[in-house]
Amino acid sequence: MSALLIESNPADFQDFGALHVLISEAFAFMDGRIDPPSSIMAMGPDELRNKAMTEDFFMIRNAGGPLACLFGRSQGETYYVAKLAVAATYRRHGVARRLLDHAATHARAHGAAVLELQTRVELVENHATFARLGFHQIGATAHPGFSRPTSLTFHRALW
Repeated sequence: MSALLIESNPADFQDFGALHVLISEAFAFMDGRIDPPSSIMAMGPDELRNKAMTEDFFMIRNAGGPLACLFGRSQGETYYVAKLAVAATYRRHGVARRLLDHAATHARAHGAAVLELQTRVELVENHATFARLGFHQIGATAHPGFSRPTSLTFHRALW
């Protein structure tokens, strides 16, 4: 898997339908487990195209299409990452770690001191994965209309 190339903001990429399928399939395990549903449920290919035009977009692909992706954006000294998705056949091979490390290098080069991400309270397996990837929980937030925490915020120092 080490030969997989991570592309940053690939200008020639246009198959946002395939990207939507990748993310939707990677997030499918959340269906019925999280409330409210993931924002990907309200997004389609056009919204992902707009996201890729306004945020940093990191992707691994082959001739068949996207295999993994991650979006990111600077927020001062914090670099927020979201929509990390890896195709099922490429999971447990370090692909997510490589994408996050690539985003960390990019973020450091642009003055960020920390990577930030959010994951849902119910997804305890994600909490453990992100801890193994160097993140630690720094807070909890509630989506609008909820009186209980629905998301946990994690940070990973870059320096």
